[in-house]
Amino acid sequence: MPDFVAGRIVALRAGAELDEGADFIRAVLIAEAERDQWASKGLVVPARSTINQVLKRAGMLRTNPKKRPRSSYRRFAYARPRDCYQIDGTNLTGLGFGTGTVCIIEVLDDATRTLVAAHVCAAETSVDARAALTRAIAAFGAPGIVLSDNGAAFARHSRAGATPAPTKFFELVDRHGTRLIHSSPYHPQTCGKCERHHQTSKQWLTRRVRELTAAGHPPTCIADVQALVDQYQEYYNQRRWHSALNSTPAQAWAEAAARGDLGGPTRLPAQRDADIRAAKVSTEGRVRFGRLRFSVGRSRAGSTVTILVDGNHANVHDHEGTWIGHLTIDWDTTDQGRIAA
Repeated sequence: MPDFVAGRIVALRAGAELDEGADFIRAVLIAEAERDQWASKGLVVPARSTINQVLKRAGMLRTNPKKRPRSSYRRFAYARPRDCYQIDGTNLTGLGFGTGTVCIIEVLDDATRTLVAAHVCAAETSVDARAALTRAIAAFGAPGIVLSDNGAAFARHSRAGATPAPTKFFELVDRHGTRLIHSSPYHPQTCGKCERHHQTSKQWLTRRVRELTAAGHPPTCIADVQALVDQYQEYYNQRRWHSALNSTPAQAWAEAAARGDLGGPTRLPAQRDADIRAAKVSTEGRVRFGRLRFSVGRSRAGSTVTILVDGNHANVHDHEGTWIGHLTIDWDTTDQGRIAA
């Protein structure tokens, strides 16, 4: 590899954010190669693996041996911006005021990974969940689906009292014609994009808090942290390259909008509620969810499937998110038979 190209790789990594690696560097090099006519100089943009080799030799490759390989993740993605927003809260610790911890409720667009809202609060409550979603809808519009875990802040029904009543969070979702979907209990991977994004945002914010503290200007209240989160949102959406998109989130959203290809409540079937389950296929090729069971075939024995249940209808996807069949549920019968393709 020419010294010039290797030098650019090292320089770009030195000036990059902590989580910007080979994909980001390669995207920048592609733009530079086109602008500066590398081809006329006999220069080519190296592959991602080659960039990592250069970084490893320079002692700049960040590795995580405990990280799961990409191939092991379930890729369950909606096609258009606003088809689905994922909402989830995470804690930022190590702050020098109050309890030292704040909650950040993040709302992420499933298709483009755009961070449509990030709301800082003292704790994950229904009031703050509504504030985060309201901010997202005001800035980017209402989605067709809101996907959350089973936390109390995002519940559909109140857990107090003998008779379940709709929560204010559900009423907010429903008022916009949006469906509320809850992931499987104790299975956060169905909200995996939001879970992964928490790592990225907290890494960036922790670094900024340390820098400000060292400079004698630490955040001293929730409003200060919100200002940092707003800065992060602009950086993440507008400038951070996303390898799954091959662009920034803002570029992916803008391209879809230019095609008129945005989702939302009016572009999806009118459905009241749904549920996402993850289940292991038995050696006999059967799947259980709740008290019900159905067959997907022995060829899928040992694999994991994702089940999107909507009223009396269920769609089944394989571990990579590929649709493999559906069934109409008879809630009075335990055995549902085999899924139809």
